Amino acid sequence: MYSYEDRIKAVRLYLKLGKRLGVTIRQLGYPTKNTLIGWYREFIAKQSLRAGYTRARDRYTVVQKQHAVQHYLDHGRCIAFTLRVLGYPSRATFSKWLDERHPDVRMRMVGRAPNVQHPMETKKAAVLELCIRDTSAEEIAKKVKVCRPTLYNWKNELLGPEAPALIKRHHESTPDPNSRSQSVTELQQQVDALEGNIRRLQLEHDLLKKANELLKKDLGVAPQLLGNRDKTMLVDALKHIYSLTELLAELKLARSSYFYHCSRLRMPDKYAAARVAMADIFHSNYRCYGYRRIRSALLQYQLHISEKVVVRLMKQESLTATVNKKRRYGSYLGEISPAPENIINRDFQAAIPNEKWLTDITEFQIPAGKVYLSPIVDCFDGLVVSWTLGTRPDAELVNTMLDTAIETVTVSESRPIVHSDRGAHYRWPGWLSRMSNAKLVRSMSRKGCSPDNASCEGFFGRLKTELFYPRDWQGITLEQFIQSVDAYIRWYNEKRIKMSLGSLSPMQYRKSLGLTA
Repeated sequence: MYSYEDRIKAVRLYLKLGKRLGVTIRQLGYPTKNTLIGWYREFIAKQSLRAGYTRARDRYTVVQKQHAVQHYLDHGRCIAFTLRVLGYPSRATFSKWLDERHPDVRMRMVGRAPNVQHPMETKKAAVLELCIRDTSAEEIAKKVKVCRPTLYNWKNELLGPEAPALIKRHHESTPDPNSRSQSVTELQQQVDALEGNIRRLQLEHDLLKKANELLKKDLGVAPQLLGNRDKTMLVDALKHIYSLTELLAELKLARSSYFYHCSRLRMPDKYAAARVAMADIFHSNYRCYGYRRIRSALLQYQLHISEKVVVRLMKQESLTATVNKKRRYGSYLGEISPAPENIINRDFQAAIPNEKWLTDITEFQIPAGKVYLSPIVDCFDGLVVSWTLGTRPDAELVNTMLDTAIETVTVSESRPIVHSDRGAHYRWPGWLSRMSNAKLVRSMSRKGCSPDNASCEGFFGRLKTELFYPRDWQGITLEQFIQSVDAYIRWYNEKRIKMSLGSLSPMQYRKSLGLTA
């Protein structure tokens, strides 16, 4: 209920702005259009407004309220189904009844990834060693257990970007080698090249001759056009004269193909162990790994197999990853406040953790209802810094996520850029005050331009492609679904292989750089 001062202020501003409803509501942040029109008509009729409101009698009885809430709990906890069957009340009114009687029904879950900070003494010692080093910066970075860009960022932070990263020392120049020795070396190189050409021509001659003797091929046939079985027979006939590398290179025959044709009669199935390992990897990782990640994961089983073989074996074993589907929740409610500059500008590369954060909201619709996910993704390695799951896309969903993320950088002097779309959640007072108090930098995409937040959209796509779309969620409650999504995100941070990180997960990558324990 609005006070008399709030109502009269709104009416006077409405008259001052030329009776423009939209402009008035955007400046004040209240009320609705119909409410403001009602206040204006009352002011015109009476030249004033009532001092207060008389609360109307409740439209619904206690019995009706309890019956509606009990129907919701007994019939699958679906608000839309309950309202459709009973015919009352509105969604907002029913949600209020439900929160009053059962506040724990619509739950939400919060997660946070760990963060590691280095003391100032460590930074100073590392920068000093960098400036007077006799070795490479990469070795110093490994010694301090950070990545090389982080080491240079410390240098820029302490000494400024204009300071040199190495104090150069003068060394005595070495004399030039004797010109005569150079001539002898060049002549020897020419002799070696000529001998190599002679050997290559002799190899071509012998291949044609053996092809005619063994395979009854015409002397004009090109050995490279033969089948792999025929090529293998030629290699076996000439490998006592030439090296295997030379023969395979001349015939353009892969080593795997040669050894396969040599041993296929002795081996019942060369890839029996690989087939079992591939099936185990595929089914234990949400059935979402393609041939590249399968191949990287096979290295943990000490199985070194080419990508083409992995593709063939996956096809034979019917291990097919699902394809991407595009579907998303939209939270755009118009330009309710001025939008900040698009600082990220599609540059999703970060040299250090907590430099650039991306956030958005996505929707999951299952038979039991709808669930909303609000994460913060670090551009450094794709780590999900914090995330919140709930059944309503309200301000509490994003504010709780932001509070959790801020806790990870409270001890750090640097403040990340937080990039989002133009959704209403990122323009409400609660979000703006948290950003201001934490001294975080805001950045927003252009209106209706999802590629400006492509990296976060990519995370949603991977999550839905690998977890959501391939599964049947019939009979799964909202609480169980929330637990499943939370477990996936933790697996995504700690175990899921990213090829761009050297076949490591985000947490494993940070441990390899010494950024986390």
